[in-house]
Amino acid sequence: MSNYTYFTKEGYDKIVAELDELKTTERQKVAAAIAEARDKGDLSENAEYDAAKDAQGLLELKINEMEIVMANARILDESQLDTSKVTVFCNVKIKNLKFNKTLTYKLVSETEANLKENKISVSSPVGKGLLGKKIGEKAVIETPRGNMEFEVLDIFL
Repeated sequence: MSNYTYFTKEGYDKIVAELDELKTTERQKVAAAIAEARDKGDLSENAEYDAAKDAQGLLELKINEMEIVMANARILDESQLDTSKVTVFCNVKIKNLKFNKTLTYKLVSETEANLKENKISVSSPVGKGLLGKKIGEKAVIETPRGNMEFEVLDIFL
């Protein structure tokens, strides 16, 4: 059974561009580094060669992982989402009841999560706790720092 990864069109395009960059430019850089290190002589005692081969292995691993994500990717049309409850790709305005602080987050897939952009993963503790909640409902979310209580103030696209 596959685990689908849901993307916005923008997020999908970003991942495709990054994968293309890794497959072309980065592979060429690693191949050049290996060739340069190989030209320096005895490979059995060549630390540069070992480092370049390690970098190649890590690059290929990253490419493979991204290809698996892309194979299970599904693009959702944000305009078709239901805003009567918290779902993936919706923006949710919440109030931290302990600190009386209002926050707004967009719930996204793990690959698109970026806290600096207020995008949190639906698989994070806060994301999981908010999924399915409606405006006015409270969510008690277990986090590594203890339980936090939030009230959903608004849901929008």
